[in-house]
Amino acid sequence: MIHDIKPCVYDNSYTPVAPEGHNYVLLCKGQEAVCKIGHDGTLLLPRVKDFESCQYRYLFSIDEDAFFMPTGGDIKLPVGFSFESLRTMRTARPRKLAFAVVTAASLTRWYDLNCYCGRCRTAMEESKSERALVCPSCENTVYPRINPAVIVAVRDGERLLVTRYAGRPYKNYALIAGFAETGETIEETVLREVKEETGITVKNLEFYKSQPWGFSDSLLFGFFCDLDGTDELIVDKTELATALWVQREDLPDDEETVSLTMEMMTLLKKGDK
Repeated sequence: MIHDIKPCVYDNSYTPVAPEGHNYVLLCKGQEAVCKIGHDGTLLLPRVKDFESCQYRYLFSIDEDAFFMPTGGDIKLPVGFSFESLRTMRTARPRKLAFAVVTAASLTRWYDLNCYCGRCRTAMEESKSERALVCPSCENTVYPRINPAVIVAVRDGERLLVTRYAGRPYKNYALIAGFAETGETIEETVLREVKEETGITVKNLEFYKSQPWGFSDSLLFGFFCDLDGTDELIVDKTELATALWVQREDLPDDEETVSLTMEMMTLLKKGDK
């Protein structure tokens, strides 16, 4: 998956350091980031020395490499670099740089959306001790946004329930997915999302693993479960373009190896779950 960068070590501890010329710069805007991507998928990121005078905010480190985001007004892009879609990070290599870009994009959105206090409208300031924004007037404190969500693989013997999203660029097979609501456990989220999107009920919930997913500022929780009752699908067309039962052997191969969804589908195709 995209965060699987071992033996490299991701360090998000809040220990801001001064930027040096060789440090990486992660300049993101919406669903795009400044980079170069070669024909073979090789990802190149600009470094501090590639920019004219800029102010920087420390983000995180991977091994000995520190990553910064530029702050301030108009920023002139280094020659040869341009804004590219975050979707290209699904296949870009090395994996550690692709993960860094997606994580930086999530943090950038959070900083951009919290320039002013939501309570009193005062300009927010950065905490000196943790990754947080603090209002100097009313002391309102805001932490990075992380949306808990579920990915659900529903089995019925040798069949698996797959979906296609409605109104999204991603058109391949996917699994049931959705965000947790206030006051519910993550297991209750599984039951509700399956029922809402397809009309069926499930049992035997088995937690698999989690994944940080910076594309949507989410922390994903993967579950396997089994059909409980009728297999008749009542599809919520506002969420899904389609939902259908397919045989294990008909599941697609995982060509990107970045998502929890595809890893779970691969396990089912191999008969390991």
